[in-house]
Amino acid sequence: MKKKAKMKRSRIARRLGLHFTVQFFTIWLLVLAIVLISLFTIMYHIGNEQLKNDIPSEVLDSLSIETMIEDDSVELPSFWPGQLEQKGYWLQIVNESGREVYNLNVPEGVPEKYSASDLLRISDTRRLNEYQVTTLYEEILGDRNLYLLGWKDVDKTRLVEWYQGYSENGKVPESAAGTIDNKAKSIGVSLVVLDENGRIVQSFGLPSEHKTYGALALIEMNQQPAKSKIQVSYHYDPASQYTWLIERAREDAEPTNQPILRTMLIVLVIIGLAILLLSLSLAVWHGYRYGGPLLLFMRGFERMGRGEYDQVFTEKERMKIYSKKGRFRARYKLYHEVIAGFSEMADKLALARNERLRLEQSREEWMTGISHDLRTPLTTVQGYGHLLESGQFSWSEDELREVGSTIREKSTYMLELLQDFSLTFELKNHTPGEKLEPLELNEFVRRAVLRYVNDVTLQNVTFDFEESPTSLRILANPKWFQRLLDNLISNAVKHNPPGTEIRLSVMREGKLAVITVRDNGVGMDAETQSRLFTRYYRGTNTDAGVDGVGLGMSIAYAVVAALNGTITVESSINEGTMINLTFPIET
Repeated sequence: MKKKAKMKRSRIARRLGLHFTVQFFTIWLLVLAIVLISLFTIMYHIGNEQLKNDIPSEVLDSLSIETMIEDDSVELPSFWPGQLEQKGYWLQIVNESGREVYNLNVPEGVPEKYSASDLLRISDTRRLNEYQVTTLYEEILGDRNLYLLGWKDVDKTRLVEWYQGYSENGKVPESAAGTIDNKAKSIGVSLVVLDENGRIVQSFGLPSEHKTYGALALIEMNQQPAKSKIQVSYHYDPASQYTWLIERAREDAEPTNQPILRTMLIVLVIIGLAILLLSLSLAVWHGYRYGGPLLLFMRGFERMGRGEYDQVFTEKERMKIYSKKGRFRARYKLYHEVIAGFSEMADKLALARNERLRLEQSREEWMTGISHDLRTPLTTVQGYGHLLESGQFSWSEDELREVGSTIREKSTYMLELLQDFSLTFELKNHTPGEKLEPLELNEFVRRAVLRYVNDVTLQNVTFDFEESPTSLRILANPKWFQRLLDNLISNAVKHNPPGTEIRLSVMREGKLAVITVRDNGVGMDAETQSRLFTRYYRGTNTDAGVDGVGLGMSIAYAVVAALNGTITVESSINEGTMINLTFPIET
């Protein structure tokens, strides 16, 4: 039993440990997933912001971070090609030997292999033929590569053509003003000429939004184009110190709402709040999941403390624990052994309480009975003693013999009563294997029956005995076994009317010896049968004049148990009683 309970506790401990371990790793995996998703979201957002700013160097920085190059094999995230094409960029990656290992939207005329001087010139002049080029050198784990991000500034080319075709001393002459104005309007741009102080001295085509340009205005447009509503191409004439500008409205002219740093902070705050909310939710969930059953047990212990063992869990609480099909609900499934053990403990306590109440009632009945049973013989002995002591009467020899016989009978009854108590104590405090010896049942039971057959006081009772055809031996204490048979036979005699037939039989069933004590008397009701072997119980259909204190059948039961046997009773009212004893045969 202890081993089984230990295994159950070990199983519960393993399941609880596994449950909390899985939850712990699940929470951390969830947190890790949130962090990774957030990092990728930030990277994606930064990349988009850099593309939106349209600053080639930043676009190239972001692109290089997400590009994987291994042994001239290049992997670029899928969204980059579309974004670069939309912005009008082309991309070329060359290895340390100057050979192209990757290209995207590269126009015709761009070489596939470069010399060292070619790459140095492109990096220095930031141009390749008619294309502007931004370069980025990268070295990772010994692998060296150069990124070339190029684009064609159409307005720049057109601006150079206009300047070469129409300028005089750095300005547009009156004769060409109409032509330039029409050309600028036809392509939807503004052409302005700035003097050395940044003031607009001439304007053609669409109206310009500026009257003058500050010292840093053009630098801002060049370095942070996404903040400006227009994109500018320029040509500077060092001789006249005039600057020609083509202003074109940006298609994505809306400025960014927030700086990237602020956006990152907002994203991090949102992530922190999400993790905090998740932690609080998990805390509440854990409290609800594990605190609820504990409160349930606490209420159950309170009821048990009040002795309400039959209603440890209320009907409402049972509905929370069990589904309509009688299965544990998910919230309480983790504790199903605990709940089952709790209910089992409550049932055992209820049974113990009921047994205690029943035993107390039996003891009260026994105290009443034993007081009566002892008072009657003691009163008789005391009365005869006073009569003999007084000397007032003359006693004949027959009268003295009758008085002595009565005193002896009453003393014998009280002595038997004391012997019952002594045997009860002996059976309770001795191990079953003590004082046992081989006993031949046929002969032993025959002698026990003959004692009652030869008893002249039992003239109205018939005894019969049926022995086994083969010899049967069991291990038994002769004194205990004799008392067992006496109690069963005397019980059948005392509680049945004259003319009752009592039959004993001995037989073999497999490896068991069976002794049957059967009578055709008044029988017993169900309550008497259920409590027949209870100590101090005297039965509900016992005649008031029958002697005894209710120890006989409990002694019989204790003897049978001490001999590793079994005892059962079958009886019905007015149909007699049959008691079966089984014992292991000695081999």
